[in-house]
Amino acid sequence: MRLSDASVVIRPRTSWEAMDLGVLLAGEHRWLLMSSWALITLPIFALISALLWNYPSTALLLFWWLKPAFDRLPLYILSKAMFGETPTLKQSLRQWPRLLKRQLLASLTWRRFSLSRSFEMPVVQLEGLEGQARQQRLGVLQQRNAGAARWLTLIGVHLEMALWIGLMVLFYLFLPQQVERDWDWQQLIPATSHDWLWLEHLTNAFYALILVFWEPIYVACGFSLYLNRRTTLEAWDLELVFRRLRQRLSSVVPVLLLAIGLMLIPAIQPAMADEPITAKPLSTHAANQSIKALLEQPPFKNPETVTRYRFGPDKPTEKDKSGGDAKLPAWLEALLNNLNSNSFKHLAQGLEVLLWSLLLGALALVIWRYRDWLRAFVSRRAPRKPKIAKPAPTQLFGLELGTETLPDDIAGTAEQLWPTQPREALGLLYRGLLSRLLHDFNLPLKDADTEGQVLARIHRLQQPQLLAFSDDLTRHWQNLAYGHRLPPTQAQQQLCADWRALFGSGAAQ
Repeated sequence: MRLSDASVVIRPRTSWEAMDLGVLLAGEHRWLLMSSWALITLPIFALISALLWNYPSTALLLFWWLKPAFDRLPLYILSKAMFGETPTLKQSLRQWPRLLKRQLLASLTWRRFSLSRSFEMPVVQLEGLEGQARQQRLGVLQQRNAGAARWLTLIGVHLEMALWIGLMVLFYLFLPQQVERDWDWQQLIPATSHDWLWLEHLTNAFYALILVFWEPIYVACGFSLYLNRRTTLEAWDLELVFRRLRQRLSSVVPVLLLAIGLMLIPAIQPAMADEPITAKPLSTHAANQSIKALLEQPPFKNPETVTRYRFGPDKPTEKDKSGGDAKLPAWLEALLNNLNSNSFKHLAQGLEVLLWSLLLGALALVIWRYRDWLRAFVSRRAPRKPKIAKPAPTQLFGLELGTETLPDDIAGTAEQLWPTQPREALGLLYRGLLSRLLHDFNLPLKDADTEGQVLARIHRLQQPQLLAFSDDLTRHWQNLAYGHRLPPTQAQQQLCADWRALFGSGAAQ
């Protein structure tokens, strides 16, 4: 397999792009795929139908069961055509028996109902893997594109059924009208009737013809999903880029080396001319001396004079013997030796803790001393603005809620209005309730609130008596406002009595 000979662009694709590529690949080689499929499957279908003439459903099921064996031929053709080695029809038919030798029993038994069959088939046929190696390879490949392969199988099943039914309907539409009138369709219902076996085998033949068109496309889509997964895993696209780059540079490198050589010739010739040509042989002793002399010179040897104090029983150097370095006094030497003792280490740690504590304390003292200055010049937060209370709404539901618009004795005024103006009486009680909620209970009512929302806000006050009265008054108000139904006389008296029990007499203060 040479990637450079691929007939398509090798690059990572999405699952649906890969399946679209499979459709295009099958369309490019459609005549070879369809003709080879027809020459293999149609004679087998005719043989099965002849042997099982009295059992057309069993014949169709057996033909459908053998599809994995038939699918190996389109996969072989596509794998060769993908890399520029498209076989002929004769070569393809000769290869089909050889393709059936590898794991055919497994493909027709426990692997037959695998929804990702088209995606897994290249692992067996093209890579030749089986057993544990096959399972490990599928575990890597199915991390991606396996879901798309299952969707491909599900869509293919529905497409086969739709095309099969459509072909049968098309056959029925082409029947002459006279033949259609002479047929008695009720004779097709009994399952034991043998007069219509030819019609069942004819519909089975329609399915076989549908597979001639669809099954190579199904195999091609699964094969393209397999190639797309291998492209991602093995970086085929990067390999192709490096191969093309190597091909481009292979023709340029000799010319580049020749140019570099020509440029270095003028620099090499003067150096060769300056070197004296001597014919004197060099002995081993002379070579060793030359090497030692060379190593004693920079950059191999760089002598450096270092003056230091030395403690302990070390032998004095020649320079010390000559009096070049001064000897350290005994008391200083004893003091310096004590610096490495454990007691001095604990003392040093205590001093360190003390110094850090003094530093942190001084820093805290400075911050406390200049706290006002820091608050004034360091803090950038703007002072919070006091919240301005929103004014209470003056109207709700078109009703005036101002205390100046309400009488002093709301319940008494409502009793006077009940006989002649019941709507104004009930509206007065409801206006008084809303005014009380706004001014006495500071309930945050809004202009857009509905009666139900007002009741929900009253419920949050957790006052059962107020909630019961408000619910009863709101119900009667809605019945009158929207249904034009007056509350009964007993309810009128009860509403006024409940008002006095809750609020007494008078408007909100």
